[in-house]
Amino acid sequence: MQFGLFTVGDVTTDPVSGRTPTEHERIKNTVEMAKLADEVGLDVFATGQHHNPPFIAPANPAIFMAHLASQTKNIILSTSTTLITTTDPVRIAEDYAYAQHLADGRVDLMLGRGNTGPVYPWFGKDIREGIPLAIENYALLHKLWREENVSWDGKFRTPLQGFTSTPRPLDGVPPFVWHGSIRSPEIAEQAAYYGDGFFHNHIFWPPQHAKQMVDFYRQRFEHYGHGRAQDAIVGIGGQTYMESSSSAAREHFRPYFNNAPVYGGSGTLEQFTEQTPLTVGTPEEVIERTLGFRDYIGDYQRQLFLVDHAGLPHADVMKQIELLGTVVVPELRKEMGTRRAPGVPDAPSHASLVAARAAAGDGAPEPGPRAPQADDVTGTRAEER
Repeated sequence: MQFGLFTVGDVTTDPVSGRTPTEHERIKNTVEMAKLADEVGLDVFATGQHHNPPFIAPANPAIFMAHLASQTKNIILSTSTTLITTTDPVRIAEDYAYAQHLADGRVDLMLGRGNTGPVYPWFGKDIREGIPLAIENYALLHKLWREENVSWDGKFRTPLQGFTSTPRPLDGVPPFVWHGSIRSPEIAEQAAYYGDGFFHNHIFWPPQHAKQMVDFYRQRFEHYGHGRAQDAIVGIGGQTYMESSSSAAREHFRPYFNNAPVYGGSGTLEQFTEQTPLTVGTPEEVIERTLGFRDYIGDYQRQLFLVDHAGLPHADVMKQIELLGTVVVPELRKEMGTRRAPGVPDAPSHASLVAARAAAGDGAPEPGPRAPQADDVTGTRAEER
């Protein structure tokens, strides 16, 4: 199982000191986060994509990932998310393949629609077409990474005639794709159709909602013939803040919770920690709470934590990463491994995907989605929407 961090790169005023970090500080601090995550043995570092303040998450995450590849040794570099709706799929195919080469395969990506309405018209898109954009753009991206001399005619971009994206994916194997969504079953359906991973953000919603989304994805994964429901590739998010005692953690984090724009004044800290996966307490409490996710998610492959939000000082963020890497994750790895059901697959890596390709026959095309004639939920197939 993979454990790591994800960040949206918000630039938020520290409510205790009143200081707002500069964009330069926040960008450089994010690099330091990734480096420390690698040093303490975390598996994944994921960065968001934003085009608007108050975020410094890169408009083109592939650039940032390529830089991080030169600063780290082992950690997988991912996104959280790549905007499949407002970023041209030709650009995604080329940029992330290039980053994949520079990182020697330590790259995958999470696709998402984005939740900032004004961004769509900046790129000539309509937010009301968010789902159809995500479906069509990924169909093209999937094709570009697996075929050469591609001819394409769709609704949302100019046609392609005999186009080959360059560079080609490393070792002929595209980066693994996670489809990220908080509330859209259509995206879970898309992930299942292609046999890709599904990442549920699992931050602002109660466990029942996360269970419903993941269960739907698992059922559709099996429906499309990719394996058993329990073989589906699932990732979830989580938020945490840790101190040596529960009371100290709550006392320190409370002003950040109360003033953070992302929480929107939605109840007290105690209510939020009771009703959502936010865990504020000791490392032992974070371990216990995270192990409990399996009770309603089932065995899953990737757990990412958000630790750098709400204006927390950089020193506090680095302390959280240190605790995750040295105390929390080692225990989670041991316990998750013990409790894991037989036959549940690992999270895909570049090496495992290359090996699977070789086992299927050197140079053999990667098997595509295996869809029945009609989707028994919507009446159409994913690629027809």
